[in-house]
Amino acid sequence: MILPLPGDFIDIHTHGSQPVEGVFSVENVMAHEGLNTGDIKAAVFSAGIHPWYLNPENKIDLLSYMENISSDPRLLAIGEAGFDKLRGPSPELQRSVFARQAAMAEERKKPLFIHCVRAWDELLDVHKSLRPSSPWMVHGFRGKKELARQLTSRGMYLSFWFDFIIRSESSDLIRSVPRERIFIETDGADTDIRIIYGKVASDIGVTTERLKEIINENFRTLAGLNELIR
Repeated sequence: MILPLPGDFIDIHTHGSQPVEGVFSVENVMAHEGLNTGDIKAAVFSAGIHPWYLNPENKIDLLSYMENISSDPRLLAIGEAGFDKLRGPSPELQRSVFARQAAMAEERKKPLFIHCVRAWDELLDVHKSLRPSSPWMVHGFRGKKELARQLTSRGMYLSFWFDFIIRSESSDLIRSVPRERIFIETDGADTDIRIIYGKVASDIGVTTERLKEIINENFRTLAGLNELIR
């Protein structure tokens, strides 16, 4: 697997990214799109069953796709998987497919990337019941400080929602999140991740170069690379 260089900006979650010098991107692949591994050009990627595109008719096919793609050595993480109360199938189907993907992450010793909309109690309940050893990361986070505290206290990572995190009102939230739990993403938007890094670095009182070091170390922990060194 190709890994970020120490000086790289890390975009932990993106879609349809184009190579940018100095930026290490983790491409997200949606199971319902049915891409063959040969069609995925990214150096590393995550893959999962997004709740928006899940239904009773395609459940088996999507899970089969995940079983097949999970053997690709470029696969960094399972997901995005999750819960959405505004869009998607029944809560029961969302929960069963999420649990299967969480189990897949455990079996393959991969992180789990999470999509969650207005279903935080469900997410926390599942985490408590499954007690995963693989790390979980919530992507696109823009919640309150108390919610951030609940998630990070359970060992989860937070990747901030790009559009929210550059606003001044996000600064208090950013400062409340432990540095060792922070990631940054573009989610495929036409935005410069360097600007987001600069804003977050300013909020927590470090240089952009120091933030790059922090997130690079977070990446190595998330991906289990530090465990391999020991």
